[in-house]
Amino acid sequence: KNNTSKMSYFHLNQNLYFMKENIITNKLNDYSKMTIEEAFKEFNVNTDGLSLDEAEDRLREYGKNIIDIKEKNQVLKRFINAIINPFNLALILVAFLTLVTDVFFAEKPSYATFITLVLIILVSGAISFIEEQKSEIEANKLKKMIQNKIDVIRNGKSQEINIEEAVPGDIVYLSSGDIIPGDVKFIETKDLFVDESTLTGEAKNVEKVTTNDSFDDISSLKNIGFMGTNIVSGTAKAIILTTGQSTYFGSMAKSLSTDKEKSGFEKGIQEISSWLLRFMAIMMPILFIINVLTKKSWINALMFSITIGVGLMPEMLPVITTSTLAKGATAMAKKKTIVKRLSAIQSFGQMDVLCTDKTGTLTENKVILEKYIDCNGKEDLRILRHAYLNSYFQTGLKNIMDIAIINRAKKEEIFEVNKKYIKEDEIPFDFERRRMSVVIKDESGKRQLITKGAVKEMLKICSFVQLENGVIDLTQEKIKDLEQMYESLGEDGLRVVAVAQKNEIHGIESFGIEDEKDMVLIGFVGFLDPPKSSAKPAIDALKKHGVETKVLTGDSEKVAIIVCKELGIPTDNYLVGSKVDKLTDEELKKESENCYLFARLSPYQKQRVVKALQENGHTVGYMGDGINDALPLKQSDVGISVDKAVDIAKETADIILLEKDLNVLEEGVVSGRKTFTNILKYLKMATSGNFGNMISIVILSLFLPFLPLLPLHILVQNLLCDFAQIGMPFDNVEDKYILKPKKWNINNLKNIMFRFGFLSTAIDLLSFAVFWYILKYNSVDKAVYYQCAWFMFGILSQTLVIYIMRTDKLSIIKNRASSKLVTSTLTIAAITLIIGLTHVAYVFNLVPLGLKYISYLALLLAIYLISAQSLKNRYIRKHEEWL
Repeated sequence: KNNTSKMSYFHLNQNLYFMKENIITNKLNDYSKMTIEEAFKEFNVNTDGLSLDEAEDRLREYGKNIIDIKEKNQVLKRFINAIINPFNLALILVAFLTLVTDVFFAEKPSYATFITLVLIILVSGAISFIEEQKSEIEANKLKKMIQNKIDVIRNGKSQEINIEEAVPGDIVYLSSGDIIPGDVKFIETKDLFVDESTLTGEAKNVEKVTTNDSFDDISSLKNIGFMGTNIVSGTAKAIILTTGQSTYFGSMAKSLSTDKEKSGFEKGIQEISSWLLRFMAIMMPILFIINVLTKKSWINALMFSITIGVGLMPEMLPVITTSTLAKGATAMAKKKTIVKRLSAIQSFGQMDVLCTDKTGTLTENKVILEKYIDCNGKEDLRILRHAYLNSYFQTGLKNIMDIAIINRAKKEEIFEVNKKYIKEDEIPFDFERRRMSVVIKDESGKRQLITKGAVKEMLKICSFVQLENGVIDLTQEKIKDLEQMYESLGEDGLRVVAVAQKNEIHGIESFGIEDEKDMVLIGFVGFLDPPKSSAKPAIDALKKHGVETKVLTGDSEKVAIIVCKELGIPTDNYLVGSKVDKLTDEELKKESENCYLFARLSPYQKQRVVKALQENGHTVGYMGDGINDALPLKQSDVGISVDKAVDIAKETADIILLEKDLNVLEEGVVSGRKTFTNILKYLKMATSGNFGNMISIVILSLFLPFLPLLPLHILVQNLLCDFAQIGMPFDNVEDKYILKPKKWNINNLKNIMFRFGFLSTAIDLLSFAVFWYILKYNSVDKAVYYQCAWFMFGILSQTLVIYIMRTDKLSIIKNRASSKLVTSTLTIAAITLIIGLTHVAYVFNLVPLGLKYISYLALLLAIYLISAQSLKNRYIRKHEEWL
């Protein structure tokens, strides 16, 4: 009956989602059938857009334009998740059994153990919750520093607003790289292509227009754009129909939202946890059988075996992990780096290949128009004038070359020439054509089409060339001469763009790609974008830390080679996009290993290169800020962008740099490796110590007439040992541990766990001999003395061994621990002595021990620490590694 109710509730929720989706779909279909005038009337708006007051009223009415796919009461849910986890569930079971045995069926009910267990569960859960909450708050603060903007018409003027402030009825301008800010109806479009893969899963770009004839499904609405999709190429003006949760994406948000694939770090943590859980599942039945046979009480044996099993687990792993990652994110924030996903910190540490675009990352991103020459190689102001008209009148995303052209036109005092023309149409840039065109008309009514773009693509659409003696046919011989001129400019480090035009224009008002033919090549413009002064030191620093830099650019190989040579990036073996297309996946994997420059790449080719490197076993970072970088950013293990990047790049990236500087990446790599090293220290100490205790208890259970430790003692001991390491996220890390990429080595972790676990067991057996034969804790009535002695020794030994395990050196002499780690360890040591030597012992079902015990305790600890140091030295000599 309960299962039926649950299924009914599930289906009810699903039906509600489908109903909401269908309502929105039908509404959007109705909007698609409206004329522009009807849509304006529907939203009480005109071509001047909304007034500021009306926009504010609608923002209050409809709320912020965001889709919140998170469930409500996230704080409460986070707290419950911190309490209810596989480790704590076992503790809860032990607490319940304690309540039964110590309260319900006991002659003298005692709540002490039950209350202590509940406090342990709450304290460990609370610490994990507090750390996660702090991390969430800090992450949200950082995310607010990045804002996606849109251009809207308000009070008849275009203005930039945050995407969250968009409301139904807003009229927006959209161009390449923009994310559509809501469900919209297109009013004007020009060669508009939209990536709707976030909704349909299909990578094919969809052309959008202002009319729609049929309706088969939601994706067939050609004049409707959907929130969350992005403009690939072209321009548009649109009216926003719905925002936030009322959009089509909003109706599907919960079903569409999927967790990002786990990073290598997250997979490593999961693998370790799974392995420990399997080991715990094996050991618990063994302990249960031994104690049933030797102690004759199955309920006590059950509680004891469960407790010991839980004792193997590093309960503070979520706390340590979250604290360490949050510390790394905070440190990077001070370096003007925003971490959107905490685990990306560790991906930085694992990264061994950084793929980056060229412009603005390796170069100054301050392009200067250096030359404007005709096809005879002579400087000609006419070439600059045509390039300027093309850049000035295009309404798409003006890139740095457009800005350089406009700035040079101002310098040459031809800026006013634009007043003699009006723009009639444009053919926006896309990454397949690698060019863009405008159609302009002068005062006499004469039309001309002006196109600029990549040289090789421009030569394909030109049938003529302008020379000193007039326009002649563009022959293969002339093409070779022009290519030689182009290559010569490239060898000088110039990025070259060709300019063409034609005057014989048809009378049709709308123009398209098919009109870019039979054009007249008139000349070239050359740009200089010098390498950043900080780029070479940063690349050298990354290389020193084991990170190879590979350049993936859409630019010409000639220009890229000049830049790479100045930065010390090998260029002997480079690949261009056309060659990449001809390689099979296996061939590309082989070629990519020894290739450091990939030029003239499309977005899909960039993605292929990143994937090939990943399949070769590399952890790949990708840094980019353009529309053409979205695919490789998503493919990479850690995507890096900048705050001034296009919207889709910022949305895809894991990390945002407020300054586009490779030096920040090197600092991120160091931070990631410090994070990993400190987490690894904790795991090696916690697992080896807990494993050693478990083996000791299994052995001692065979010989002792009483339990060596009560379940309560084991849990408190384990928790205090974990608290001793709470300062581990802040520990110092030696430089040599951050020189190479850090990846999980589960076998190495197991090796150390077994070796040092068995050492711990050997010392435990020695302590057993001291307690049993020297201190005479050798009878059932002396059990509480034995338990107190071993309780104290267990905590102090695992606390002090931190200083041995945290480094390959002699910790207190050659590599000092951080002050926070010293504080946490000394605090727990002091608490342990207070418990074991004062009347506080009675609270934990122990008795205070005399000062005589202290001398033997000190001797045992000294033997253990010296043995651990010796074992560590032997391990390092054999394996030549430690952390």
